[in-house]
Order: sequence, then C-alpha cells, then structure tokens
Amino acid sequence: MKVLMLHGINHNMFGKRDPKQYGTITLAQIDEKLVALGKELGTEVESFQTNHEGEMVERIHKGYFDGVDAVLINAGAWTHYSYGIRDALAILTCPVIEVHMSNIHAREAFRHHSCFAEIVRGQICGIGVDAYLMALRAAVSATQS
Repeated sequence: MKVLMLHGINHNMFGKRDPKQYGTITLAQIDEKLVALGKELGTEVESFQTNHEGEMVERIHKGYFDGVDAVLINAGAWTHYSYGIRDALAILTCPVIEVHMSNIHAREAFRHHSCFAEIVRGQICGIGVDAYLMALRAAVSATQS
C-alpha cells in the first residue's frame, strides 16, 4: 500500500513559522513520524512539498497515474482558494484526507472555508502533528473498508 502526503505552500518553513499555530516541529520531523507510522501499518508513505501551485497539481496527476492508494493533503493557504488543486484532487479515485495542524475554524475568517471539503473523505485539524498521524490511520482504514 502506498500513501502520498502532499505538503503545500510555506510548509518548508515549519519549525520557524508562527510557532503559536504550528509549534516547532519541522517538515522533516513530520515526514519521519509518518514514515515510522506507515511502517507499523504496512504502508509506504511518500511525501512531496512545493510552494508552486502548478507543481502540486502535476504531483496529484502523477499520483493518479501511479495508482496511489490514498492521499493526505495539507495544502496550507491553497486550501481556501485553489480550485485548480481541488479539481486535480477530484480526479483521484482513492480516499483523500485533508489535514491541518491548526484549527482552521478558530482562525481568521478566510481560513474557515475549504475548497476541498466537498470532495475529501474527511478533514482533521487543530491537534498539531497528531493530525497527520490520525489522517494516515484514517486513510489506511478507508482503503481496507
């Protein structure tokens, strides 16, 4: 089983960016935790991060052609306005789980809306790095049901 973890814009700055919202964990540490949990669950986790919207769309397309079993996505700010990424995700036939470390519903008003909400299996937010781990468990479960 293969799960694709998609990290969006500014996530390469985790550990430095707004520690009140995101803590001090780095993107590399998040990915390490996902890979370790993936091994426990018998799942390979591949991570991809970009600050370029078109690259994100192209990686989603590649995931489709590669036949990934599930996708986890934290698109960052793109969550709230990128219909291009939303349309790319809608092409996928596997479960997609939306992830956010911060509680997007308790933040600025523009963050309350997700362009992806209608097409994802579910959303997990507001519990820090554990949101990623819960999303991976949910994705594995969704592929087995």
